[in-house]
Amino acid sequence: MSARRATVRVGGWSLRLRPRTVAVSSLLVLAALAIAVVNLSTGDFPVPFGEVVRSLLGTASDGTGYVVRELRLPRVAVAMLVGAALGISGAIFQSLTRNPLGSPDFIGLTVGAATGGLVVMLLLGGSGLSVAAGALVGCLVTFAVIYLLAFRRGAQPVRLVLMGIGVSTMLVAFDTLLIVRAKLEGAMQAHRWLIGSVNSSTMLEVALIGGALVVLLPPLVRYGRELEMLSLGDEAAVAHGVRAERSRLVLAVISVALAAVATAVAGPIAFVALAAPQLASRLTRAPGANIGAAAAMGAFLLTASDWIGRRVLPLDLPVGVVTAALGGLYLTWLLAGEWRRGRQLV
Repeated sequence: MSARRATVRVGGWSLRLRPRTVAVSSLLVLAALAIAVVNLSTGDFPVPFGEVVRSLLGTASDGTGYVVRELRLPRVAVAMLVGAALGISGAIFQSLTRNPLGSPDFIGLTVGAATGGLVVMLLLGGSGLSVAAGALVGCLVTFAVIYLLAFRRGAQPVRLVLMGIGVSTMLVAFDTLLIVRAKLEGAMQAHRWLIGSVNSSTMLEVALIGGALVVLLPPLVRYGRELEMLSLGDEAAVAHGVRAERSRLVLAVISVALAAVATAVAGPIAFVALAAPQLASRLTRAPGANIGAAAAMGAFLLTASDWIGRRVLPLDLPVGVVTAALGGLYLTWLLAGEWRRGRQLV
């Protein structure tokens, strides 16, 4: 592993870059963009690549421009942005908990968002933006409960994971109760939403997830050094002047907010937040959270999964089905590898 790093300074800000990490991240972004162009080009109304570019520039015919910009572009953009948000969220939590299972999927945040959406959908009769708002609130409330339950002279990583698993289990049981007691139409709608999908995305969803990334990335960059220190343990962080508990809470809130908005926009898409940081870390071979590489990997995974669900498989499947299948294989491989090394994940 190369230890070479370049430091970029802008005013009072400094950013350390590793050439391999930059190269891997750039290749992942280019791969995600290439698949995005393929998704924009293919469908019931095929559009040549040149026409796709002209449509994005606003110089294509009205019919082609409508198909590309209005029907396909929101879906492609949401897939990339949601994937990036989930990748970042998973990277932060895995770094804070120092555990490859410390992702929003496993510590109950995604389930909490699903519970909030189901409450609005099945109990309050809401739809659309109200369900998204319910998912956002549900995720934030679930994190608050987990954090308070895990807090004992600080919220230690192991307690966060264990409390998250316990709360997640109870919420899954509650979600099942809601669906069982719902009317048939409502239950079917709930099942579709729980799968996770970008099929009906609009520019409003693009604006929501894009706005969340724009707002939350600056404080994440600000606390990037603290995240690197906390990944080494509280004692090392404190020795370097980091206020461990405050920094952990701020970083956790950033991660929760990203996971909450991503779930509100696309539903509870499984395993991207779990797999993206780990796969990015293995490719970059760099220590730490690898936020940029995790974001690029998340965007690539979700964009590729959407393409697989639409064009590779015989059925037009929601992206959540594909990520769940691929994520299950990845989790099995991860657990087998950790057991062979004699490590415990929790």
